[in-house]
Amino acid sequence: MPQCEMCGASKSSLTTVKVEGAKLDLCDECKDFGTEVRTESSSSASSKYSTSSSSGKASSSSSSSSSDGSSKRRRRDMFDDMDEIATDYDQQVRQARESRGLSQQDLANELNEKTSLIRKIERGDVLPSDSVRKKLERKLEVSLTEGPSSDDDENEWSSGSSTKTTLGDVVKRKD
Repeated sequence: MPQCEMCGASKSSLTTVKVEGAKLDLCDECKDFGTEVRTESSSSASSKYSTSSSSGKASSSSSSSSSDGSSKRRRRDMFDDMDEIATDYDQQVRQARESRGLSQQDLANELNEKTSLIRKIERGDVLPSDSVRKKLERKLEVSLTEGPSSDDDENEWSSGSSTKTTLGDVVKRKD
């Protein structure tokens, strides 16, 4: 009898699931930790380089290769609700600190953090933890986040035209 590759339980039927990039055969209790891998039948007219994806977002203009009528939106995960730190967080912290006339030592003392941490954050060597980020935002009255990504994936790749961006448009070959 096959065993679940996550918990080791012997089950009669296992489901192939992708967990953090690895395909695993999991039992019904463990399969919720990843995204189910759908296998397409070989009789379909898809090529070796199929563009359909069970976990990726699909638009209404894409071919309807799934006949089960499932949702065309990708499954939400814990990262969808997280705020992304701004790309220029280091400059924002330094400018806000300097505009208030505070030294790195003064700011660190007021936040009850080490001066070396403030120095590393301002250099961009370290991303501030959530607690430090919140302290900095409150003290310096700045926003260091870019907000949760709702449809950033689709907006990032679409240029407003009716044509779809393919992997070949994005990937650079090493030849």
